[in-house]
Amino acid sequence: MGRQFDITLILDFLPKLLSYLPITLFILTAAVFLGLIIGFLVALPRVYNIPVIGKIAIVYVSFMRGTPILIQLFLIYYGLPAILQLIHIDITRMNPMFFVIITYALSSGATFSEIIRAGIQSVERGQEEAAYSIGMSKKQAFIRIILPQALIMMFPNFGNSIISFLKDTSLAFTIGVMDMLGRGDTIIAATAHALEVYISLSIIYYTIALLLEKGFKLSEKQLQKHRKEIAVH
Repeated sequence: MGRQFDITLILDFLPKLLSYLPITLFILTAAVFLGLIIGFLVALPRVYNIPVIGKIAIVYVSFMRGTPILIQLFLIYYGLPAILQLIHIDITRMNPMFFVIITYALSSGATFSEIIRAGIQSVERGQEEAAYSIGMSKKQAFIRIILPQALIMMFPNFGNSIISFLKDTSLAFTIGVMDMLGRGDTIIAATAHALEVYISLSIIYYTIALLLEKGFKLSEKQLQKHRKEIAVH
């Protein structure tokens, strides 16, 4: 049972928790960066119906989107070292951050791949055929015609997904990463003021989510403005 609620402790806990915010943001940034790369690599074989690879991509996306990220985290944390030990590679002493970033990159990659696939398929097929008719190669048509338009379509979903990933990073502490939630856990153990800690954490996460949402909305407006200017010309 925790101690009596003390609202003044929230102001005391906030700076202690905020000092670990860079770790949370590092996990998010690294996972999103790698996830975007994975997302493109997984989406393209499905868009262009590449045999075998496309089927593997479908299974990967289905598994990652159909299982809780906490289970994925434990599978990577315990499973990857066990598999690599079969070929005499020992990663049991790796920093837990390594496993966290791999897990979130794979998870975000599955989500991003679906966003990318939908964005590419939303571009009219006739534009690709028109690009071929003026002598563009398949690669040129994709990079110069399809991808720029698809990115504008994808952007809102990217923003929503990244905000969702921010909240998921709170599970990193379960395998020993000292992020904000991990620090909060140590404060609770030392003070027995759990409610104040969780209120402080909710304030921080909510504020970051609002800032990200605002930033994505402003960026989306700029993209739409640029698109309209191109359409006018």
